[in-house]
Amino acid sequence: MKIGILQTGHAPDEVLDTIGDYDAMFHRLLGGHGFEFETFNVVDMEFPDGPDICDGWLITGSRHGAYEDLPFIPPLEDLIRAVHGADRPMVGVCFGHQIIAQAMGGKVVKFDGGWRVGRTEYDLHGQPVALNAWHQDQVVEVPDGAEVIASNDFCENAALVYGDRIWTIQPHPEFGAEMVEALATFRGPGVVPDDQLEAARAALPDPVANVTIAARMAAFLKREG
Repeated sequence: MKIGILQTGHAPDEVLDTIGDYDAMFHRLLGGHGFEFETFNVVDMEFPDGPDICDGWLITGSRHGAYEDLPFIPPLEDLIRAVHGADRPMVGVCFGHQIIAQAMGGKVVKFDGGWRVGRTEYDLHGQPVALNAWHQDQVVEVPDGAEVIASNDFCENAALVYGDRIWTIQPHPEFGAEMVEALATFRGPGVVPDDQLEAARAALPDPVANVTIAARMAAFLKREG
């Protein structure tokens, strides 16, 4: 099964030789599930010819906001709606979660409650799950036809499912401790409050459910449940 990765941003330059870019993180996350991947750097205006050239789609995170006036956002929203119309399964993570909601009629804002970074617990289908977060923007209005499947006190709409076609999540199952440390070092200072960066670093040894969420994502892309 071929998955098209729509890369909407790039990892810090300082980690490209070690951790890799965002697409490499998803290769590792979903490795062993039988997928092959093709990356389209949509943030650099590199788009696929249409929704049918891959069997499923995945939209990555980004340092950009879904509401920003950037050249790649309108054609990406058009592609999201085309993928949905073509009945191809699609997964979105962080910015991917947000841009899909916006394209489907929801609303994304820079949340006035501030940032959430590092290990964060969510209620997913009534069960506790911990994942690494790195965001201030949030989906605050859910599109018609989408169901909220994860939330916590900070992020009410932390994961959404749109029938059997779209599955999205706000935190980052592709981020391990090394990536959180890199973001805290290279992108956090002066942007994220220092106490939150310190708390994120302190939680790095604690377990997260990346493998569990990867299995859920893979099953959704394969339409196994």
